[in-house]
Amino acid sequence: MTDAAPVAAFYGRWAALYDRIATAPGVDRWRRAAAARAASPGDTVVEMGCGTGANLPHLRERVGPGGRVVGVDITEQLLSRARERAAGYDNVSVVRADATAPPVRAADAVLATFVCGLLPDPAATVERWCGLVAPGGRVALLDATASDDPRGRPLNPLFRAFVAAGSPTGGLRDALSAPFVGSDGLLSRRVAASRAALADRTVERRYDRFALGFVGLSSGRVRKKSARAPDG
Repeated sequence: MTDAAPVAAFYGRWAALYDRIATAPGVDRWRRAAAARAASPGDTVVEMGCGTGANLPHLRERVGPGGRVVGVDITEQLLSRARERAAGYDNVSVVRADATAPPVRAADAVLATFVCGLLPDPAATVERWCGLVAPGGRVALLDATASDDPRGRPLNPLFRAFVAAGSPTGGLRDALSAPFVGSDGLLSRRVAASRAALADRTVERRYDRFALGFVGLSSGRVRKKSARAPDG
């Protein structure tokens, strides 16, 4: 993954702040919804880019004692917090690895939250994730982009500043200029590509919006690769 080093360095440096944002009450509600779309009792679920493990308790609740949850992330500082969250469960584990090439042979479901916007080739990565899941298994992607909701559009400049400030390759100058230059373009293109790849490989698709349209949850059941997916 081309961007792995700066991503790991950035999130490692801001691990404590990232964890506070990741577990904020409103964000936690989105994460709970994402876990519900991905996991069912008894499933083996792999979370790609698990960060500090904010989703792990929700996934563990969904799969129950008969299931298994595996978190994958490249940043050791984030994983140390994820391990603390997983410590109370004997069926939850985390591993340091690149989510674009996860050390996983198969799973019943895959979840990725706020990850696809960081991927150099999100379509290929989502295709790879879908390939890990047998037909009928679920994949869910939770991501943030600029809003096309009439209520959210006036806040898009602030969203662009937030994206620039939170970018592994950004800085203060980027954050200050972002409201005027639409710097969320790369993020939006990557998220759109990931959603398109998911739609191409799934049926029974669902799309949920949160936070005035800034956050979207795409999910579906993986279809047989030889068949075309009907609109879901």
